[in-house]
Amino acid sequence: MLQGSEILTTAQMRAIESAAMASGRVTGAALMERAGAAVAGQIRLRWPKLGRAVVLCGPGNNGGDGYVIARHLQRAGWQLRVLGMDNAPGPDAARMKAEWLALGSILPLTEDNLRAGPGADVYVDAIFGTGLTRAPEGEIAAILAHLGGSGGDWAFFRERLVAVDCPSGLCLDSGAFPGRPRRSGDHDLRARLTVAFESPKPGHLLERGPECCGELVIADIGLGPWRVRNLNEDGTPSRGIRYATIQAIWPDFAIADSRRDPIMDGKRARWLRKQDGGDHKFSHGHALILAGGVARGGAARLSARAALRAGAGLVTLAPPAEALPEHAGPPDALMRWAIDDPAELRDMLEDRRINALCIGPGCGIERAAALLPAILATKRGVVLDADALTALSTDPDLMALLHEDCVLTPHAGEFARVFPDLAARLEHPRPPELTRDAAATDWTRMGRHLMETEAYHEELAQMRGPLYSRLDAARDAAKRCGALVLLKGPDTVIAAPNGQARIHSAFDIPWLATAGAGDVLAGIIAGLLARGLPALDAAGTGAWLHAQAARQVGPGLIADDLPEALPAVLRGLQA
Repeated sequence: MLQGSEILTTAQMRAIESAAMASGRVTGAALMERAGAAVAGQIRLRWPKLGRAVVLCGPGNNGGDGYVIARHLQRAGWQLRVLGMDNAPGPDAARMKAEWLALGSILPLTEDNLRAGPGADVYVDAIFGTGLTRAPEGEIAAILAHLGGSGGDWAFFRERLVAVDCPSGLCLDSGAFPGRPRRSGDHDLRARLTVAFESPKPGHLLERGPECCGELVIADIGLGPWRVRNLNEDGTPSRGIRYATIQAIWPDFAIADSRRDPIMDGKRARWLRKQDGGDHKFSHGHALILAGGVARGGAARLSARAALRAGAGLVTLAPPAEALPEHAGPPDALMRWAIDDPAELRDMLEDRRINALCIGPGCGIERAAALLPAILATKRGVVLDADALTALSTDPDLMALLHEDCVLTPHAGEFARVFPDLAARLEHPRPPELTRDAAATDWTRMGRHLMETEAYHEELAQMRGPLYSRLDAARDAAKRCGALVLLKGPDTVIAAPNGQARIHSAFDIPWLATAGAGDVLAGIIAGLLARGLPALDAAGTGAWLHAQAARQVGPGLIADDLPEALPAVLRGLQA
């Protein structure tokens, strides 16, 4: 339902570039010229006053882009220092290097030369781009550490650094840095602005990518026909549309794409606002939210309120009979019905108008395990969250009942319980822990820890890209279980069993990390399933609405605020 911007992996991007050049309609030099000119243009937009720039050029095509950037900035009146490598680059980069040498000099790319020159207004990182698969070493590693603040001047470079494609060293398929722990590091290279080309890559939106890339601009360098269409044998674009497999539903990028229908945005808004889709409550579906026992009902009430606000025509909250009295408060629009056991649930589900369910928030693991077989047997849309996921992780028979209309919404810890091997791949290598062993002396423990730490650093050094990513993990999990998987986080990944995936990268709303926010998300998705959206569309639209509600409220948000913010979000949609 949401029309997002296509995300291309680095392999897909290389294939598109190769096809375009093989067709004879564009040359590598022309693409490099366009890329460098685009970066120079973005720099001049943000620094309109003529200033001083230092351009750091690597050994390959990213360095070739750097030489083009230097040429365009110098012609605009900027003062330039260019640092490059004494190597024989590919023909296109060699040509751009020669064109720069006709205008100015190239100093050796060393930390000493970077430090020796006068301070600059802009530093351009054109060292490594999409092709790097291992950690930078030696002099380059020292330069990147310096730009990352190893000399104590992190804030100076952070506001002046412009990255071409990505900050050097970042894996653009995962958002992690090969050779470094998969968490925030003291000297991670952080740019103010990153200019990439044609399409965002997964690593721009996942893990360390959003923070380290800063503002991300996607520049058009003329590869649109090869990006949006299937290719003929000679590499020329055909008339057949190549549909996007991975999309970014947030942020939205202003990328020209003939596959996106502007009329659909208006239809989406009208449907979400109930201006289309039927004039009777049952035409908008009936969601059933399974609640837990006494004093456990808050999470399910959050889910139920969210399902109502998402537009479900009816929502019924179903706790055990003994807990029913505690749900007597508002909202009065919410129906209540006691369900104590699977038999009562099966009887209730005889009503085919109940077309979506949500189980897990505050449900209790034993209750979820008992009710899940009856729910999954109906093949209706269902959201499994919290306790339902824990129940699922302990029973392979339940896993076997999952189907394509199920939506699993784990956070990282729940994902590790349900798919431990995939989570382990994401965490590899794990740093050693200094544990207390009653049978060992302090010196023995310390010696063992030192050996484990040395082995850990050796494993880090052996890391090679593309690294296994949250996108890979979610897609593998969805394929394995036959259900849709929404892996929650600031970089939420949504994956369907057929390989379709969506990324919602929302690092701008840290206040959404609060108790109960996931229960609200589960309810929104259940409400959208009840309204008839397929699982992938319900999950993607739900994640988007959830985040927009958080932006509407702002800092200080608690989970109770989210359902009440949804009307304002819906009012703001452009029909």
